[in-house]
Amino acid sequence: MSPRVRPSPVSPAGEPAWSIPSLRTPRYSQSLERGLAILGCFTPGRPVLGISEIADELGMSRSTTHRYVVTLVALGYLEQVAERKYRLGLRVTDLGMSALNSTGLREHAHPYLEELRQRTSYTTSLGVLDGTDVLYVDRLPSFRPRQTGIAIELHTGSRLPAYCTAMGKLLLSTIPLGPERVEVIYELKLTKRGPNTIKSKRALLEELRRIPAAGYAVSDQELAAELLMVAAPVRNQAGEICAAVDLEAHSSTISLEQLVSALGPHLLTTADEISARLGYRRAHETPGQR
Repeated sequence: MSPRVRPSPVSPAGEPAWSIPSLRTPRYSQSLERGLAILGCFTPGRPVLGISEIADELGMSRSTTHRYVVTLVALGYLEQVAERKYRLGLRVTDLGMSALNSTGLREHAHPYLEELRQRTSYTTSLGVLDGTDVLYVDRLPSFRPRQTGIAIELHTGSRLPAYCTAMGKLLLSTIPLGPERVEVIYELKLTKRGPNTIKSKRALLEELRRIPAAGYAVSDQELAAELLMVAAPVRNQAGEICAAVDLEAHSSTISLEQLVSALGPHLLTTADEISARLGYRRAHETPGQR
């Protein structure tokens, strides 16, 4: 019996961001399909799973599931953390980093992120939209003394719901205005992450509508208490927003208004430099794009 693959994240077009193909030909490997489906069961919300949970989700027997899991553990794609409990292994992280690096985006952007960090002394990150999540392609932590008040750890490869970060909201705002954007937003579950997390889908839609005209997006303690963010768009050769770059600060060191007014111009310059590196020329820009 073929495993029943759970619904995948929704892309901006309203389609699943990934899925296991249903193709059945002599060259199609059902074993590989099942192995990848097992890896796909692990999410940030459910990082540790047992054999029975995986089997139930995919519609496979316990014994078959255990056989595949044991193989994935032996290959380093899963790690056993307790009796019949597992999590993703480091080989998955290696593959993810290889995929990020293969796009060239991180390689092109990294020197400019480093320059921005040197210029501002604050944390800076580069992210892309993956379904309705923001995926951190690169992240350079602040030089300032560690602020223990921010109860969150982020790194290259981290994935977060887009609605509660500046980069994520900026990238969500690229979904065409109209029914398509409404459909994506109303599929979201707006879970409270910080004291100011947006809980109303109507309010989120209204904020996304304002972002293109402003040319930047902010997050005021929406992801975590005392964490401020401001993000700017990165464009590709066709002039499309393909990524976002941000600055992140602790509220004890700077206000959101100061972060935007004093450091926002540096952030915009960095975003423009990365865009130019990707082949973007301002001649592609039309009124309202910036």
